[in-house]
Amino acid sequence: MHKDLSHLTAALLHAAKTHGADAADAIAVTGTSVSIDVRAGVLEHAERSEGVDIGLRVFVGQKQACVSASDVRNETIETIAERAVAMAKLSPDDPYIGLAEANQLATDRDCSALEMFDPTDEPAAADLEDDARRAEAAALENDGISQVQSASAGYGRRQVHLAATNGFSGGYERSDRGLSCVAIAGAGSNMERDYFGDSRIFQADLMSPEDIGNRAAQNTLSRVGARKPKTGTFPVLFDERISSTLLGHLLAAVNGGAIARGSSWLRDSLNEQVLPTNLNITEQPHRKRTSGSRLFDAEGLPTRERAIVENGILMGWTLDLATARQLGQTSTSNASRGVSSPPSPSPTNVSMTQGDRSRDALIKDMGTGLLVTSMIGSSINPTTGDYSRGASGFWVENGEITYPVNECTIAGNLRDMLKSIIPANDARMHLSRVVPSLLVEGMTIAGA
Repeated sequence: MHKDLSHLTAALLHAAKTHGADAADAIAVTGTSVSIDVRAGVLEHAERSEGVDIGLRVFVGQKQACVSASDVRNETIETIAERAVAMAKLSPDDPYIGLAEANQLATDRDCSALEMFDPTDEPAAADLEDDARRAEAAALENDGISQVQSASAGYGRRQVHLAATNGFSGGYERSDRGLSCVAIAGAGSNMERDYFGDSRIFQADLMSPEDIGNRAAQNTLSRVGARKPKTGTFPVLFDERISSTLLGHLLAAVNGGAIARGSSWLRDSLNEQVLPTNLNITEQPHRKRTSGSRLFDAEGLPTRERAIVENGILMGWTLDLATARQLGQTSTSNASRGVSSPPSPSPTNVSMTQGDRSRDALIKDMGTGLLVTSMIGSSINPTTGDYSRGASGFWVENGEITYPVNECTIAGNLRDMLKSIIPANDARMHLSRVVPSLLVEGMTIAGA
């Protein structure tokens, strides 16, 4: 499957050594993407792209440089290798860079068991257009929907191969299929908009266009008549659609790069409580049919399940080889890279412990507060954890949703927020980040 790409990476490594590199690693990526947008029943935009990209990182002593190209001719490979070595010689020394040792490398490199690629034929553009039309038509059938801003369908396919002079050579193939719809209700200053979408690896797992269109319409209609909420300190319930953003802030704070720079609000919290004692955050890189799955990272190290937070206690950082060396630790096999830059730490699939109650039960328990279903803008201080974001959703009074709200701001500190969260049981298991709706017991809301 990766024969041509493996030849490209081998050629890159050979050229790097020929031009004076002490060591090198290479990446080759080929991909196809198709996207279709429909509006008012007619095709609005169609795009297809195909291409091959290559990237080379070379080492000269403790110096490194990266180069990339989208031209794979032999003369181009020789040119970028020569330039990379010349650039590396002019770079400052970095005591933490370097390839993995041969005995650290993954031995299982057959990624087919992870089911990251749908082997069925690529959908025709006409079929994608039909799906988008059906989603739009379904949304417009709902009374109160005045128009559909867009209905979009897309498909992507990607092959990746990695190789290094330490002996590693491995690749994988991914596919994705997506469908989304944005519906509008009302007109003028009373216009409201919301969306729904689904993205899967396998076409057979994708929700139907009718379901997506109807969900988008219902989300929009529920926002009609929105107004500002009260100002004060209240419980805030983050809906499952956006609750993973809270987990994202925690994952950014435990990233080895941020820890090494001293720019994380969790930099002094290793082995300390950061979540309630009944909650875990687990990385699961081998989950089937999930976008973040992989058997090995971008430095060829074998991935494995690990606890990021266990019983509320922060267990470790997310590390690649360089940040692990800088912090005096061992890589967690989380290196990720593109063609034009060196590896950096990045998590794979992550899941948070779910609760034993539904979102509706948490709404009833919260009494008076805000259910947030969408957010805009962001003011997050990565060093202190101070948090402020624009939000919209629904005001809850006496455990009941009373009216939709918009144009408000929610604020707090991530350290305090995460220590008080209460999870629901509504996480979608196919997502790379499996996070249920999350209730934060107290946040400052700025509204009317």
